[in-house]
Amino acid sequence: MRGAVLYGPGDVRFEDRAEPKILAPTDAIVRIAATSVCGSDLWPYRGVQTYPEPTPMGHEYCGLVEEVGGAVKSVKPGQFVIGSFFASDNTCPHCLAGYQTSCQQKEFVGGAQAPRLRVPLADGTLVATPGVPPDDLLPSVVAISDVMGTGWFAADAANVKPGAIAVVVGDGAVGLLGVLSAKLLGAERIIAMSRHETRQKLAREFGATDIVVERGDEGVARIKDMTNGIGADSVLECVGTEMSMMQAIRSIRPGGSVGYVGVPHGVELKGEELFFAHVRLHGGPAPVRRFLPRLIEQVWDRKINPGLVFDLTLPLDRVAEGYRAMDERRAIKTLLRP
Repeated sequence: MRGAVLYGPGDVRFEDRAEPKILAPTDAIVRIAATSVCGSDLWPYRGVQTYPEPTPMGHEYCGLVEEVGGAVKSVKPGQFVIGSFFASDNTCPHCLAGYQTSCQQKEFVGGAQAPRLRVPLADGTLVATPGVPPDDLLPSVVAISDVMGTGWFAADAANVKPGAIAVVVGDGAVGLLGVLSAKLLGAERIIAMSRHETRQKLAREFGATDIVVERGDEGVARIKDMTNGIGADSVLECVGTEMSMMQAIRSIRPGGSVGYVGVPHGVELKGEELFFAHVRLHGGPAPVRRFLPRLIEQVWDRKINPGLVFDLTLPLDRVAEGYRAMDERRAIKTLLRP
């Protein structure tokens, strides 16, 4: 088969790769119906994160089960499934506490930008949908596998409550779906921080009540001004830079919560400032598996449409174009169809 391989900064190639095979009795092979380029894929694409050798890319996926190992019981060939970017057994103490991305047997699921994918720990990782989704629902279905689940975790970790004032730092797909998640969790006022008109428009469609274009200290001052000097109840940090993290922490009121899901790069926090801020910090790799059943139900019933974050759809063999478009901010998110 042919799939996406990253060779170095700006160098994604669509080339021959080995067909995935069952390696353990807990594995499943999934034929990909849709995959996508994630904002976190741009870190290695830009050279901020490096790999020692050419690396198969992609960790967002959904599709039909083709084959399962002898120990797999919860899914079977022919079922349409969604998984997350970390395989988990869903039975260890961390999984039972709702943190499947810290599973004692966790294994990163990569190489999904290809026609077929091996998924380890299939029983704990894959969740079957009620049926094969119609074509128009497919973007929302694949969004659940990462960006919608991550946006939801950002809101959950930020302790968004009904009536709250929530701020979302970051206007990529995760940030935009963080806006949607904050709305679903009952936030009364949702302030999206964005400088891009198309993203601002989508943020408002998802439930943003206000837009702030300032960043850094100016952004913090704007949030404080909008909240009568108090700060927000909840802040969703969906970028991963030191500026975005400090903007989130400084925008919160004492006793408020920051949910951070942006993969951190070069972030250093000052203990003394945190000590006197009285801010709650919670985040990390989103335990998407915890939220999959609920999100599948909401998408299937067409109560939410997270697939709106995809503004570019390409055949899989044009994956390099999808990376370029997102890197140059000509696209929010690229959907890839084998």
